[in-house]
Formats: sequence, structure tokens, C-alpha cells
Amino acid sequence: MATIRFGFRRLNFHLLRRSFLLLKLTAFVIAVLLFCEFLIYYLVIVWCNWPEIKTPAHDSERETLEPVLKAMFLADTHLLGEVRGHWLDKLRREWQMERAFQTALWLLRPEVVFILGDIFDEGKWSSPQAWADDVERFQKMFRHPPHVQLKVVVGNHDIGFHYQMSTYRIKRFEKIFNPERLFSWKGINFVMVNSIALEGDGCNICSEAEAELIEISHKLNCSLKLLWWLRPRLVLSGHTHSACEVLHGAGIPELSVPSFSWRNRNNPSFIMGSMTPMDYALAKCYLPCEDTVLITYCGAAGFLVVRILVHFGLLASPSPFGWKLLRKFKTR
Repeated sequence: MATIRFGFRRLNFHLLRRSFLLLKLTAFVIAVLLFCEFLIYYLVIVWCNWPEIKTPAHDSERETLEPVLKAMFLADTHLLGEVRGHWLDKLRREWQMERAFQTALWLLRPEVVFILGDIFDEGKWSSPQAWADDVERFQKMFRHPPHVQLKVVVGNHDIGFHYQMSTYRIKRFEKIFNPERLFSWKGINFVMVNSIALEGDGCNICSEAEAELIEISHKLNCSLKLLWWLRPRLVLSGHTHSACEVLHGAGIPELSVPSFSWRNRNNPSFIMGSMTPMDYALAKCYLPCEDTVLITYCGAAGFLVVRILVHFGLLASPSPFGWKLLRKFKTR
């Protein structure tokens, strides 16, 4: 009888030990998932700060009178479509962009967000149903509170390159995203340009786009191609997937905004702009690197494998070996 009781106690002990191990491993897996899929975005983006506009001391009065507009600029989200988009690729990269965008909204509180083209990867050939599915996913990922303005500029992957674009694709895009070309807030004018239509070959779409820009230049009391018409202080563009800066004639800077997606860069980022009617300041905000997340997952998987093998006696525990090395080092 005593032997049977001892056997039951031993069995219960082993079951309890395995249950405790399973509980610890489950908690570890949940912690890793929370870190890689949620917390890492807060830990990285929290270091981003809005740039300060440096105002000379004698202009301190003007500084107090001019409100500062906080604007976020991101580009090349490239939401995958039904043709080239693998479901796992969609899930991984779109979750990354959604978490990054929602975290940035919560931490940085921008007033307006601009997405500078190539919203979709297959807009240039997607069917009506595929287009509707892509738009629905975009609206879920980049949802925002009513007080935040979201402005979207068309890109070549949305409607095709110059000789691929059509009036149908442009109208389809503009039906979802407001087609306004001029957006003004706090005394700052933003002109959103369809650069694909600026080939200058006299096509119907090009002529319409140029006519719209001329009309905007008249509204802004500007004189005469693009820089002459509008005389901007700053040009922001997408397409290159990298941050590049070019200085045009008359000292007008153009900054290419990096891609927002892991699919195009290991270290995606976006631009933060503090703007007034007379000045501006820009800063880059990095998102978590994809390598960091992958290395974390690989390290966690390795730890789980070692822990399970040690539990079942298939691998010697590294703890006693470590203690032996430590004692040996101390006795020297």
C-alpha cells in the first residue's frame, strides 16, 4: 500500500512539474509575442520628438503668434494585392505598418498625415474586386481619429506609370481619396502633385494636371514648370524608398521620404515636420528594424528548444556547468 501511495505521489509530482513547465513556457511565448508585436513599437517610436523651429531672439514675438503645425510624412506603403501578395507576407508587413502607424498616432499626436504615393502595390492592374479589398485593408490599417487629417498622394503603383495610367484608374483612386490638390492649414499651403502626369508630352491627363497647377499658382499669387509655378519652400516626395535630398535651383530643397514598410527596407522610417507660415523643421523617426524582431524570435525559439531538451533529460543543463566555471574562476 505504501509503495502504491509513493508511486502516485511520484506520478503527481511529475505531472505537476510538467504542468509548471508548460505554464512557464506559455508565459514566455506570450511575453515574446507581446514584445515583438506590440511593445517594441512603443519602445522605439517613443524616442522620436518633434523638431523645434529655431527662431532668432529678435523674432520671439513672432514665435508666440505663429501656431506650429505638426505633420507626419510617410511613403511607399505598397499594400500587396491578390497577384503577387502571399498571405504570410501580407499578414507580416501589413501588421507592422498598422502597429507602427497606430503607435505613432498615439505617441506623437500629429495634426495631419501625408502618404506620398504607392499606397498599393498592384493598383495599376488590380480588378475592381481586388481594388475594393485593398482599399478596405488600407482603411483598417491607417484608421485615425476625426481630428487628424489624412492626405494621400497618388503614385505609379496606384495608377501605373505615365504610359500605363488611364482616366479610369485616376478616377478610381480619387473616388476613395480626396482629389484636392491644394490643402491649407494654419497659414501653410500644401500642393499635392501627380508627378506621373508631368511628362510634358501634351497627353490629355498631363494637360489637365498642368492646368490644375496653373490654377493653383494663380490662387497663391505665384508666377511661372513646377517650381516656377508654385515657388515652394520645400518639396517632399516618395518613390525611392530611401531618404535622399536634392537642392534644386533657387535653393529649393527636395527630400525623398523613406518607405514605411519592412517589405522595402529593414529599417523603415517617416518624416516629422514642425511648420509655420515662415519656417519649418524636419526630423526622421525610425521604426523597429525587422532584423531585431527576427533575431528575438530566433533567440526565443532556441531557448525553448534547449529548455525542453533539458527537461526531458536529452541535454545536460547549462546551469551546473556555468556554476562550475564561475567557482573555478573564483578559486584562481
